[in-house]
Amino acid sequence: MGILGRILTLPVRGPIEGVLWVARRIEQEANAERWDQGKITGALSELELKLDLGEIDVDEYEVRETSLLQRLKELQEAENG
Repeated sequence: MGILGRILTLPVRGPIEGVLWVARRIEQEANAERWDQGKITGALSELELKLDLGEIDVDEYEVRETSLLQRLKELQEAENG
């Protein structure tokens, strides 16, 4: 596509490319947060504190803990393998 084609399609292409850029940035940030070992271990500590303070029951604690430990295990496997 030449320069004329790029200029003519800019009103349509520009917003689409902008939305795609924003979507990629959101995905990158979400993945960075999901796979940050410090955040996972911090969430485990926070979860234990909530259990100790009686904010959640044992069943909810076990469900959330299992999920966090699985993420931590996947992260460690990805780093080692």
